[in-house]
Amino acid sequence: MTATLVAKDLTGGHAHRTLFSNLNFTATTSNVYGVVGANGAGKSTLLSLLAKAATPQSGSVSTAPDSAFIGWLPQEHERIPGETIAGYLARRTGCAEATSRMEETAQDLGSNKPGADDAYATAFDHWMASGAMDLEDRIPEVLAKLGFTLPVETEMTALSGGQVARVALAALLLSRFDIVLLDEPTNDLDLEGLELLEEFINSLRSPVILVSHDREFLARCTTGIIELDLAQNKVAVYEGGYDSYLAERAINRTHAREAYEQFENQKSDLVARARTQREWSSQGVRNAMRKAPDNDKIRRRANSESSEKQAAKVRQMESRIARLEEVAEPRKEWVLQFSIAAAPRGSSVMCTLNQAQLQHGDFTFGPVSVQVNASDRIGITGPNGAGKSTLLNLLLGKQSPDTGTASLGSSVSIGEIDQARSQLPGDLPLGQAFENSVPEYSSAEVRTLLAKFGLKADQSTALVNSLSPGERTRASMALLQARGVNLLVLDEPTNHLDVPAIEQLEEALEAYEGALLLVTHDRRLLENVRLTSHWELSAGQLSVHY
Repeated sequence: MTATLVAKDLTGGHAHRTLFSNLNFTATTSNVYGVVGANGAGKSTLLSLLAKAATPQSGSVSTAPDSAFIGWLPQEHERIPGETIAGYLARRTGCAEATSRMEETAQDLGSNKPGADDAYATAFDHWMASGAMDLEDRIPEVLAKLGFTLPVETEMTALSGGQVARVALAALLLSRFDIVLLDEPTNDLDLEGLELLEEFINSLRSPVILVSHDREFLARCTTGIIELDLAQNKVAVYEGGYDSYLAERAINRTHAREAYEQFENQKSDLVARARTQREWSSQGVRNAMRKAPDNDKIRRRANSESSEKQAAKVRQMESRIARLEEVAEPRKEWVLQFSIAAAPRGSSVMCTLNQAQLQHGDFTFGPVSVQVNASDRIGITGPNGAGKSTLLNLLLGKQSPDTGTASLGSSVSIGEIDQARSQLPGDLPLGQAFENSVPEYSSAEVRTLLAKFGLKADQSTALVNSLSPGERTRASMALLQARGVNLLVLDEPTNHLDVPAIEQLEEALEAYEGALLLVTHDRRLLENVRLTSHWELSAGQLSVHY
């Protein structure tokens, strides 16, 4: 079905707080709009409004036709205890709900209930459109295409983060939505998964609205950008891809700053001239009173006329100031100021593996022999399940090899951001957990540091586990700034970070002089960060490229 999604004067937020207002756009066949903005700008809120799962503060969302099948895939993949892979796929594709609705309406057939036949016909059409009829037959082929071999009866709670991401991608490939809404679909996907996702989105004829901080993904897939600018309290819709948006936004920001500076200069000039005219007028009156004799009517009249002329010029200048069209000053955005604290230099060799091998069920890692030196900056890539986490755990001494050896150098100060963002205990308030990790910091210093990372009082008193993934990531970054580090280990650090924070991370990594192990599928991050070598893992085997 060809469908259209229309947002008209859409305003959204929470309770009495408005996040964005007066958003207007129309998405139709083959339109792919990327939604960008800082964390907290309302990107996920926008998707919930477009899915009609929430009520806007004002404005409207409509589809043509009204019966268009909207698929909304939220950011975090909910794992329901007891739910199998097959059940998850049926739920995420909307097939389970369509089947349930059809069965409910079928029970009313043959009754005298008004509208029962029409309700069933509508539910049946929706069931057919959802692809529920042949979903079971299509699942094995799609999972095989993704290299997924676990039985569909496997419970979702037993899967790793990478496996969940693959199953979520399978749900998208199996879906038959008329309108597609995606929230951070690239999280935890490897390079092969990213390519499949991009191929799928570019093949769709349905309107797609997606939230992503993956700059390369946005550049390859989008035909337009919806910007939620929290700093300027504005929304804007840009036609064209992501790189076109960046160029146009830069021009717009330059013009806005120039317009404001021109306004300020013109206003300052007029105010200064009005002040001078007032001084001349006042001085003229004083001079007239002092110099003019009482019986010199002609001179008094001339001086009076001169003062009136000066006063008229003052009024004219004030009128010009009042008529100036006000230009608001562009607001300065909150920018994450991030640096990685350096620890004293340790040994020249950070860590080594010598013929290290480890068995995990049917998976064999190694044997691998590698050495990380103090000046090494290593990018690590590979498919999900290739052994990247195992490699890191062996290098950092978290696991021991079954055969071979692993050793950690002396005076190695490790700073880490793992995929689970588990550097701080989840059952403690953030502030307390942070203080326990850096006891040399006072409570006030901890609050100040967290605030620099956009974590205010509400987050500081909340349990770590209750924070959003992006907030936990920024807390982990704050920990790196508080501690001294000479071996930095980052596992998918850009997941859940907004673009400004990713750019700050890149700058911090450029300034950091210690050893670096960077695991990422963010292609622009790999391009922008200075690396000395590239380690590529495949099925437990490591190849090194310089």
